Amino acid sequence: MSDDRTNSETTRRDLLKVGAAAVAAGALAPGITLIAPAQARNPAEPASAKQRWGLLIDATKCVEGCTKCVTACNEEMGLPDHDRAATDPQYIRIVTVRDPETSYSKQLPVMCQHCENPPCVDVCPTTASFKRADGIVLVDRHRCIGCRYCMMACPYKARSFAHEVSTDQKPHNPRGKGCVESCTLCAHRVDAGRYPACVEICPTGAMLFGDLNDPDSAISRKVKEVSTATIRGDLGTKPGVRYVGL
Repeated sequence: MSDDRTNSETTRRDLLKVGAAAVAAGALAPGITLIAPAQARNPAEPASAKQRWGLLIDATKCVEGCTKCVTACNEEMGLPDHDRAATDPQYIRIVTVRDPETSYSKQLPVMCQHCENPPCVDVCPTTASFKRADGIVLVDRHRCIGCRYCMMACPYKARSFAHEVSTDQKPHNPRGKGCVESCTLCAHRVDAGRYPACVEICPTGAMLFGDLNDPDSAISRKVKEVSTATIRGDLGTKPGVRYVGL
């Protein structure tokens, strides 16, 4: 299958760690709630291996031309959304996958796959790339030296490099020129008992977020009920993001 890719200065030393946001439900419109609040984790406690946060994306529900998840991510994380340059960071991108034998074609979002065995972590010389106990893969920008080894190691092309000084930063996503960045699975929201921004905004409910370690969670039940697949599952990275309809 082929992949068609559709001023205040801040340095690494200026980056600040900020606490998570307040809890809120995922209401899409007044009186309409398609998803319930996620189970909250006490932000005062470290992430626990009891949880394995993951995403299940139903490609059959993705609407051709829809980019709401990308826009929501950009707004949530303080990324450029209009008049984008080729070098602008992007945590989610919309790709079109095609089967050359059947001509089957489908649009779907691709982001950091939050692997159980993340290649980005293996190659990082400063341990800036790391995996939390709950499976979320992050970049510590205090440690990142901008070598971009992780970008070369990632088989999903899920990481970006901050070429320019960023403005209008979000307190939960401080960004510095010369650092690598990628989807955080909205860890700041997850830690406050909320869903990732892309999940909340999806108009068709194509994204299901939850604890893969909990057999009673909606995502675990769904994975057992339907046929799912991971991107490049042959590599043994064991992504935390699974897809339906590939």
